[in-house]
Amino acid sequence: MLVLFETPAGYAIFKLLDENKLAEVDNLFQDFETPETASKIVKLKHFEKFADTTEALAATTAAVEGKLSKSLKKILKKYCFELQEQLAVADAKLGNAIKDKLSLSCISNTAIQELMRCIRSQIDGLLAGLPKKEMTAMALGLAHSLSRYKLKFSPDKIDTMIVQAVCLLDDLDKELNNYVMRCREWYGWHFPELGKIVTDNVAFVKTVKIIGTRENTVNSDLSDILPEDVEEKVKEAAEISMGTEISDDDILNIQHLCDQVIEISQYRSQLYDYLKARMMAMAPNLTVLVGELVGARLISHAGSLINLAKHPASTVQILGAEKALFRALKTKKDTPKYGLIYHAQLVGQASVKNKGKMSRMLAAKAALATRVDALGEDSNFDLGAEHKVKLEARLRILEEGNLRRISGTGKAKAKFEKYQSKSEYLQYPASADTTLPSIKRRHSEIEDKKPLSEDKKPLIEEIMTKQDEEVPKKKKKRQNTESADESMIHQDAIQIKVEDEITPVTKKKKKKAKVEISEEASTSVTEDQQLEVSQTFDEASEVTEEQTKKKKKKIKQEVENEDVEKSEETTLFSSDTVSSEKKKKKKKKSQDE
Repeated sequence: MLVLFETPAGYAIFKLLDENKLAEVDNLFQDFETPETASKIVKLKHFEKFADTTEALAATTAAVEGKLSKSLKKILKKYCFELQEQLAVADAKLGNAIKDKLSLSCISNTAIQELMRCIRSQIDGLLAGLPKKEMTAMALGLAHSLSRYKLKFSPDKIDTMIVQAVCLLDDLDKELNNYVMRCREWYGWHFPELGKIVTDNVAFVKTVKIIGTRENTVNSDLSDILPEDVEEKVKEAAEISMGTEISDDDILNIQHLCDQVIEISQYRSQLYDYLKARMMAMAPNLTVLVGELVGARLISHAGSLINLAKHPASTVQILGAEKALFRALKTKKDTPKYGLIYHAQLVGQASVKNKGKMSRMLAAKAALATRVDALGEDSNFDLGAEHKVKLEARLRILEEGNLRRISGTGKAKAKFEKYQSKSEYLQYPASADTTLPSIKRRHSEIEDKKPLSEDKKPLIEEIMTKQDEEVPKKKKKRQNTESADESMIHQDAIQIKVEDEITPVTKKKKKKAKVEISEEASTSVTEDQQLEVSQTFDEASEVTEEQTKKKKKKIKQEVENEDVEKSEETTLFSSDTVSSEKKKKKKKKSQDE
């Protein structure tokens, strides 16, 4: 059995003298304690030294990737192909490549790994004619060249320029704000009105650099920086300014600060152009979807484009809002809906109601676009443009309402109400400030609520059946005192009829209701009303005709008896009135006499 051993100096091929030693793997290290004992187990057959560092680097990178290099192929053909012996290899991928190309049987298992470790421990004694210093120098040179090669061609490290550029852009924005605020405050002691008239920072700085002291404002030309109306306002304000006087040295230092601000702003615009070009080359689909700055910040926050591609859409949505997320989870409240993606153009166009939906949809499409940019071979932005069109159409539907229904589009348009943000302004009622006690209700308000019988009359007329309307009503003269009692009883009877129609009543309850109302009717009900009441009972309760006839006869007899009593009372009342009148006449005559 032959053993292929790779060193920084070259390839070594050893002959395994005793193959039975591989069966005792646990005690194999004892045989390699000294170079003499190691030479009894393995023997160097051939050592192929690398010509230079580039050849060593090429061979090492091929071995790392599991490929067969040209130098190794030549050696194996020359020394191993003719013998057709088994070849022990440390890497299984390399063994498969050798087997495919040269059809040599390769072995790679735990016993071979232990043998490789033992050979490495005694490599200086086994490789005769190669000094130790030369071996260490070649190992160091190969390590440096290999690390340099990995840094140069690593796909993860290409986007470091984007990360650094966007971080520098944020730092420049902060520094520019600090410088401009310092310049405004410094020059404001001399000419405070200029800061209110000129709001743009760059225009303010350029104006201060040209003017110097405010006395030179009238003679200076500001047409290249400011519009005509603003220039006139500046010149008018300079004549009546309330600022203090400053020396020429102070103005000189302020102008130096203005030069720095102008230079930083110019470099900032140049850096932004570089970042835009870099993002379009590196992640074109993500750039089209969310923009250059938001895409660069997402890549910077994730660490690299590959790391961002590994994140799911839900993580991309809240990337940058980790503090709010963990605070919400800790306090058991609502989690944030968006992070850095909030500054994207599509989310900014959405209303407050639809920002959460839009950020979720945009994060899903951005995750797809990132994976295409990181792992895809094409460098076009067709996918990003297509997704952006779909998101804009979806946003339009969310903002205007879903009017594209299959049926009832006219109704949907009519019922649709466009979303408008309602102000939460609440006005305090002035009546709540009163300290007076509550006023009692007036007598007129109470009287207005008293006549309930008048309100109930139209309801009674609606409930009357057609049969009641067809029966002719007899008109009789009644006394005022009796009419009110009769109308109330009539209302009670009709209410009972309605209740019987709504709710199912048992036979016992029906009989009880009939007896109670017949007793009330016997006291003060006329003949016509008794007939109506009996008719209502006939309709409400399903009673036989014989029972109804008997009850009608009883009611008629009671009514006739009442009429007789009433007629007797009226006759007595009339006789009493006549006798009283005669007595009064006699008294008058006696008094006259």
